[in-house]
Amino acid sequence: MPKMRRKADLPQKACLQCGRPMVWRKAWAKTWDDVLYCSDRCRAEAKRLRAEAIRETTPNP
Repeated sequence: MPKMRRKADLPQKACLQCGRPMVWRKAWAKTWDDVLYCSDRCRAEAKRLRAEAIRETTPNP
């Protein structure tokens, strides 16, 4: 029988947008290294901020 894991033993990392800690989930097992944001809201906010930064640095004709 497999050994049970406690939540405290699971890997964690911080969301790039809000900084909240994210705990590993079984759904992220195959893509844990690629997970950057804790939610769709943080992902959309980061995308919006990147678009604004590009718009500010691009000269208007």
